[in-house]
Amino acid sequence: MLSEIAIYFNNFTLEEIISYSLLKSIAVSIVIFLGFLLLKNNFTHYVFKCLLRLTSRTPINDKILLAFEKPFKCLFVATGIYLALRYLPLSMAADDLILRLFRTMIIIVIVWGLYALSDTGLLDEFKAKLNIDEILLSFFSKIFRFIVISIGLLVIAEEWNYNVSGLIAGLGIGGLAFALAAKDVLANIFAGIVIIMEKPFSIGDWIVTPSVEGTVEDITFRSTRVRAFTQSLITVPNSTLANEPITNYSRMGKRRISFHLGVTYDTPRNKLEKVVNDLKQMLINHPDIHPETVYVNFELFSDSSLDIFLYFFTNTTNWGEFLAIRQDVNFKIMEILEREEVSLAFPSRSLYFKNIPGVSNDMDQSETNI
Repeated sequence: MLSEIAIYFNNFTLEEIISYSLLKSIAVSIVIFLGFLLLKNNFTHYVFKCLLRLTSRTPINDKILLAFEKPFKCLFVATGIYLALRYLPLSMAADDLILRLFRTMIIIVIVWGLYALSDTGLLDEFKAKLNIDEILLSFFSKIFRFIVISIGLLVIAEEWNYNVSGLIAGLGIGGLAFALAAKDVLANIFAGIVIIMEKPFSIGDWIVTPSVEGTVEDITFRSTRVRAFTQSLITVPNSTLANEPITNYSRMGKRRISFHLGVTYDTPRNKLEKVVNDLKQMLINHPDIHPETVYVNFELFSDSSLDIFLYFFTNTTNWGEFLAIRQDVNFKIMEILEREEVSLAFPSRSLYFKNIPGVSNDMDQSETNI
């Protein structure tokens, strides 16, 4: 048997034997690669199924595994390529290069999986539990991605024998110079973080500050855009808003109405008292008026009127509904005054004329209202 094999190989030249061995290695390498390529889906499904059994089935664990599913498939294929290339009769330098490429691929897969965590809804789980604002969540997501990519690039550079320490020192000096040059921008960014975390207002709120009044349309880390009631768009730096008192009218639990109602001086006391009582009962019984804070009192003897003070709150804070309620209250006030035959006063002056000694005057002493 051995003699027959020896006779068989003696019929081939050395080049043919080497060529046959190389072709065999290439064929085996191709089979290894195709095997890993065809089995990637089934193997990944099996591995992740086992991991789900080993870990508790929670939304967070499911999202973490979902983030690493595609990177793991790529890593499985990369492992097939690595094993296929290692089977070939390559030089030591080529083997070292292949090993570095494979280790680089492992780093890329890890970075890819961590980067994908923010796209799987994992951060939304923390948003619901920690009550984090959507804008702040997006900001933290971008910072997380930047850190992951930066660390990944540094590890890859270290893998390829680059001087990472010098690069980090250079970035530190450059970052300091950049921070000094962009201090106003950084001040706005930190002020934006403070505004988003403290939430003095949200998108759609009506705010008033010493520098702006209107409805908030957008909040970014550098500025806040406010739509004024003239429909002009105002962009205010966040550092300015963070240092100003902010009145948020949209956060009111109820909206106040306060004014004086002046009636004429010829109104009898009993009618005035009746009007005051009827006005107060009307406001207390009104379905859109907050009944616990209603004040109606005869307050002042003004120059040309007897002033009734009205102070109350509407249940709604919506501007349009508030105006409709105020109009309805005004009509009811007019109805009460008409029923009691009490007239509203208007600004007037009383002038007195009398005879001056030595001056001819056909008028007797009289009084005229103007």
